[in-house]
Amino acid sequence: MRFFVLLIALSCISNVSKAQNKAAQDSLKTKELNEVIVVQKKKAIEQKADRTIFDFSEQAHLNSGSVMEGLKKLPGLIISDVAGMMYQGKQLEVYMDGRPLNIYSNELNSYLESLPANAIEKVEVITQPGAEFPATSGGAIINIVTSKRAKNYLTATYSNGYSYTKYDDSRHKFNNSLLVSAKNSILGWQVQVGQSYNESYQRSNFYSPDEVISKNVSDRINRFYFIKTGLKFDFKKDRLLVNYDFNTSANTSYINAEGFGFTSSDKGMTDIDRHDVMLTYQKRFEDITKKLDFRFNYNVNTNDFGLLSRDTNSFGLENLSDQKFYQFKTDYSQEVNFLEESKWSVGALADRLDFTTKSFGTENLDYWRTTLAAYTEWQTTYKKFDFILGGRLESYKIEGNTDTGSLTPFDLVKFFPNATVQYNLMEQVSFNANYNKKISLPNTYALNPNNTNYQNPNVSFYGNPNLDPTIFDNYEIRLSAYEYFFIGYSVSDANNQVVNRIIQTNDGAASTSINVPRLTVHNFNFGLPIPYMLFTKGLKETLSFNFNPDEINFMYFYVGHQKHVLDDIDYKGFWVFNLMSQLQLPAKIKFTANYNTSTKGGNYQYYAIRYPLSQQFDLTFSKKFLNNNLSMSVYINDVFNTNKQKLGAIGTNLLYDSKYDSRRVGFSLNYKIPTKNRLAKVENNMLNNDKKEEGGLLNN
Repeated sequence: MRFFVLLIALSCISNVSKAQNKAAQDSLKTKELNEVIVVQKKKAIEQKADRTIFDFSEQAHLNSGSVMEGLKKLPGLIISDVAGMMYQGKQLEVYMDGRPLNIYSNELNSYLESLPANAIEKVEVITQPGAEFPATSGGAIINIVTSKRAKNYLTATYSNGYSYTKYDDSRHKFNNSLLVSAKNSILGWQVQVGQSYNESYQRSNFYSPDEVISKNVSDRINRFYFIKTGLKFDFKKDRLLVNYDFNTSANTSYINAEGFGFTSSDKGMTDIDRHDVMLTYQKRFEDITKKLDFRFNYNVNTNDFGLLSRDTNSFGLENLSDQKFYQFKTDYSQEVNFLEESKWSVGALADRLDFTTKSFGTENLDYWRTTLAAYTEWQTTYKKFDFILGGRLESYKIEGNTDTGSLTPFDLVKFFPNATVQYNLMEQVSFNANYNKKISLPNTYALNPNNTNYQNPNVSFYGNPNLDPTIFDNYEIRLSAYEYFFIGYSVSDANNQVVNRIIQTNDGAASTSINVPRLTVHNFNFGLPIPYMLFTKGLKETLSFNFNPDEINFMYFYVGHQKHVLDDIDYKGFWVFNLMSQLQLPAKIKFTANYNTSTKGGNYQYYAIRYPLSQQFDLTFSKKFLNNNLSMSVYINDVFNTNKQKLGAIGTNLLYDSKYDSRRVGFSLNYKIPTKNRLAKVENNMLNNDKKEEGGLLNN
């Protein structure tokens, strides 16, 4: 009964929000304006048929600190040293502004740790990618959308942040960024520049019941600089978009280690440069439902890693990798008079990846692959049902050489179907069922035969150039209500899954990637917002109260259960919990508390969970000043210093644990330089101007 009472309350919240949005729109209609300006309050969490959208721009507890720190607070998202990035049991392919980052593992973690979260507009987690998304998206996609600020006049936003931690010594982190943009009837431009400096600490141990294999203590300094640019040329109805992104980082770590038979003192140095160019031509027609886009993307990523022994002043590792990615794609869509509302899409794609690695000047991997694809998808509505039916035909060819011989060629042509049916029980209440077949190609980090991590005589890390792709069958059912409540169950069945394993060696332990015949992941998840006024005012007064749902006191509760089924182990599931509470304090100060934890005793692939994953309690206080142009927040992450990892390597007697300086105290601010034209229309973001609405991967 209480469950249905909550649904009724949520329905009333939704209706009040709609009435307020309509009133805001009506109040902005004036005789002097030639256009109607729509002002709509952003939603903290928004549920769509194929994705969940998390707003970063207005959520101080998410946009204070780094992007990585914000992502770790999202309900259902797990990030760990060994698990990588997973949402509701599905491994995530990481995109930014609608295009793949093509960076992985430690390099990806370093990038997200360095990028300030106040440069992010929103994060979309696409759990049901349709045919318009590449089949190589695997199980799911996370798309990080950068800030929108392009307007019909010069505008600028300055952001910065600082945080402090003390773990046997004081360490500091700060960032600065500036976003400037302007446009006229022909040309628009947008430039975002920034930097970050991060000092951090980590200890990690490999050990067995009999001996300590390796005990490491690391001090790290990361320096990161980035620039994101966008140009938009308008030709009547058509548009040409030119984007160029560049980031560079210089990371240094000082590692002291000891273990059975050795002690060492080393210095790790990593220099990374990444260039990304995107050209998009958008053809538009008299029939505004028709859209034709052509896109070309090129990015190059170089990673130069060296490990210097401070004891002998000689290099133990000197590894270089160079990755080049080319992609061309075209998409066409139009509405069709069929049933009540229908849309048809078709497109094609061609891409190529070249990846080379060197160790002490010797090329030990030359890897290349090409993909050709074509897709079609049909979306239609009939009465209370929405249907999506599509498919992609993709061709893959993979070849390469190592310094000892040729890789086994891989050649595959395969059809990847997808289907979704949604039944709308009532307004904003729906039941959704989805199936899609996808593929995941081995990422270049897993392929790299060179070690781009720290190693010592007892512990090593290396990739596997002979990995094969993974084929996924993904199934999901989901009930959603009023955008905040949902309950769902999904199954991802993978053949030839690529997994990371820790194995025992003659010298100690090694981490590598292998293919396993089959991995099935079962995931249950549940999310529910609970307005506190239900308990203080009662249901009757809550239903009659006129309020903004994003400015009330509430708690958001999330629970998920994952089970990773492998044929050769005794598998067990584990639970994941997230609690987020928002309180409006006097003087319009917003207080947010966020708690994440999980149960122990289950397994993630070949790792036994001995300590809760990402157990952390965070506090954030935020307030706006100067007519809401200045936003400030103060935060404490991991108040009780409980975020650590302890995992057992299944199939061995080895244990791994790690702890970093996750308890941080800091502040951040965003300052929007005010302008006289306060009703100027917000244009599409030139850093993310794609084909689908709601800021998706292919938005217009």
